[in-house]
Amino acid sequence: MMKNIYRYTEKGFEKLVSFAIALLGNSITFIIALCLVIFWLSNKKFYTQDIHSCIGDVILGVAFLSLFIIQKSFNRFSASLHLKVNELVASHEPANNAVINLERKTEQEITELTKEYDELSELAKENKS
Repeated sequence: MMKNIYRYTEKGFEKLVSFAIALLGNSITFIIALCLVIFWLSNKKFYTQDIHSCIGDVILGVAFLSLFIIQKSFNRFSASLHLKVNELVASHEPANNAVINLERKTEQEITELTKEYDELSELAKENKS
């Protein structure tokens, strides 16, 4: 029963993480965040602070916006890398096609595949000896 609860929780968490990654890498989310930072920096309190607090607020705003930019570029890089690897695996006849679209598999499925490859690695070491 505890395993079922864990699996259910793990699947829910993976869905939440996937949603958060898609949300943070979305251009609409970046525009909303930019508007929020502009609104925050245009506040009258911002201009009455000393220079150190103003610089800190600007740095915080830039770091906040950088999160969205970095996530967007990582999503694009990751997707292109996955496509390239999938193409290489699909074009190689003896390759195991179970690793195609591995990024869409659950953590449990990835762990099972990892165990299979560990066993293959051990077998290859034994054959070399």
